[in-house]
Amino acid sequence: MSATVQPLAVEKVLVVIGDATETVDTLYPFYRLQEAGFEPIVIAPERRVYQMVLHEVRPGWTITKEWEGYQLRADLAFADVHPEDYLGIFFSGGRAPEYIRYDKDLVRITRHFFAENKPVASVCHGVEIPAFAGCVQGRRMATVPKCRFDLEVAGGIFVDQPCVIDENLVRGRTYHDSGHFVGPWIRLLEAAATTRVASA
Repeated sequence: MSATVQPLAVEKVLVVIGDATETVDTLYPFYRLQEAGFEPIVIAPERRVYQMVLHEVRPGWTITKEWEGYQLRADLAFADVHPEDYLGIFFSGGRAPEYIRYDKDLVRITRHFFAENKPVASVCHGVEIPAFAGCVQGRRMATVPKCRFDLEVAGGIFVDQPCVIDENLVRGRTYHDSGHFVGPWIRLLEAAATTRVASA
């Protein structure tokens, strides 16, 4: 009688959002995670549906213009997240990081991933969350130029490139860089998943 082979557990990865999270910033990595065999778990201040937005600088404008985008449901509230259960984390952009960064549970979650050297990625305004949490000191990171101050005042190093990798941290400037930085982050997650299985 042959033994039953148990399938490997699907590794879960956090995706951080709030109202006014940028649509493409969020959905590209969300579906890439699924494509790579991971389970994206969306977290936000509360467990509910959130309104995403579209951000773009149009001709004649010197700053981003905003339109409503798709909606996305959060699977968990920040307060209910046990970060040790997750392989990695993604900080999306848009305006959401400007206010969700002050959530004490999000700060707790963020610090865990940096302290444990787990794969972290962020784009655009997403840098404001680890910056506020005190996790970017001496770290090389890309971000949208208007967030450069937020990074540097917290001790980070601004790099104007489509993909910046600093150990466990992978960063892009805007969603236009998604094809450059999301893939390397996925590969870090795959390596971390392999290591976890080997040590189990």
